[in-house]
Amino acid sequence: MDLSVVVPTLNGREQLAASLDSLAAHAPDAEVVVVNGPSADGTTGMVRERDDVDVLVEVSSRRLNVARNAGAEVAIGDAIAFLSYELTVEETWRSAVETGLGEAAIVTGPTHRTLRAGMTTESPEHRTICGREVSYFNGANVAFRTDVIEDLDGFDEYLETGGARDAAHRAAGLGYDVAWRSPMSVRREYEADGGVDERQWGWKYRSLTYRLVKNYGVRPTVARRIVAHAVSDAAAGGRDVFRGEDTPTSWLGRGRAVVGGIARGAASGLLARARDRSPTRNPHGTSRRADRAVARYDWRS
Repeated sequence: MDLSVVVPTLNGREQLAASLDSLAAHAPDAEVVVVNGPSADGTTGMVRERDDVDVLVEVSSRRLNVARNAGAEVAIGDAIAFLSYELTVEETWRSAVETGLGEAAIVTGPTHRTLRAGMTTESPEHRTICGREVSYFNGANVAFRTDVIEDLDGFDEYLETGGARDAAHRAAGLGYDVAWRSPMSVRREYEADGGVDERQWGWKYRSLTYRLVKNYGVRPTVARRIVAHAVSDAAAGGRDVFRGEDTPTSWLGRGRAVVGGIARGAASGLLARARDRSPTRNPHGTSRRADRAVARYDWRS
């Protein structure tokens, strides 16, 4: 199997170097495509000095899905993996990709996180939505057969967050299966969580509502799921206020952001559903624009 690995990055020079080192060690035969957002930390120079990167694509957008699509556009393997610059692949990763794609259209695996108290990992996640069985995948560690990513028309560039979950809904709608392979493991070192601000709360619900409305339309099931998420988050925030760990003003501000996100997501989802009535459901995909890259360095012979 000819494997291409797309590594989107933005201001993560040191972490990217570690990720590329791990690919060189454990997937030396893979084509490596780095897609660099508007970084200001010397990422371009570091990548250009390496001899284990095949293509460097520079993009002006900070959106992850734009970077993913820009990388997929130049990749030439018959399978394309997407790997976060913050992650390093483990020894069994490459063989697990090949084994998984021999059995399914999409394969994903766990992220091991090294914590002060030990190590944590992930497990497969499945949902049934409007009668559709959806198997979610880790967007930071996933591989597709190239024909599958072409059928999906890449990732939806409208989304700032939730692009992988949207792609999982669309893949399920097209009848593609997702395999989970524990040996397709990657590692992330412990990092402190800085919390979520109001803008991120707004985008969380804008993304959730957009992808549900776009993929399933306006249905009671969709509304119930959105409301259930909002009520759960509101209750958790209320408990924080009661314990003195948050302020009522912050809690109300997040609530306004959530309501605004739902409203904007619903409107954009309905428009997107009208613009692409095909099963692909991607009016903001790879085929819709040709100006993602501002520079490209291609060292393939």
